[in-house]
Amino acid sequence: MTLIMLSVAVFVSAPDGFAQGAAKTGPDPSLVRDADLEKDSLHNLEVARHYFKLKKAYVAAIKRCEEIDAGNPTFARMDEVLFIAGESSLRLAENKGKQKPKDKTPEQLRVDARVYLSRLVAGYPNSSFFKQAQEDLRALGGPVAEESKQ
Repeated sequence: MTLIMLSVAVFVSAPDGFAQGAAKTGPDPSLVRDADLEKDSLHNLEVARHYFKLKKAYVAAIKRCEEIDAGNPTFARMDEVLFIAGESSLRLAENKGKQKPKDKTPEQLRVDARVYLSRLVAGYPNSSFFKQAQEDLRALGGPVAEESKQ
């Protein structure tokens, strides 16, 4: 008799035990990263890194970074993208590199660098690029205020 009562109690309470709440619906779609988009962004980052470090082709590095920023703003390595874009802009403003910007003055490039590095400092405090970005921002006059970024 107790065995039957125990079986009924387990059977009646079983649906509650298996309920998982929100887990049935899966993760929030706004937080899920598209694998193909991440792969494409990672390729663009690797190319940008190559242009930045080895070729000193800062215009090309910025273009790759801007492509990632526009197409995949939630990219897992956005901190590095912002760092490369900011540093490339800064170096172009200092007349460094093998390419020359066609449509921006050194002052405009410094403003771009400040915006990229400010976004990095504001959004990625645990980034390995954080300290260097802060140092460069100090030399540029500090981070850009939130209102100026829009």
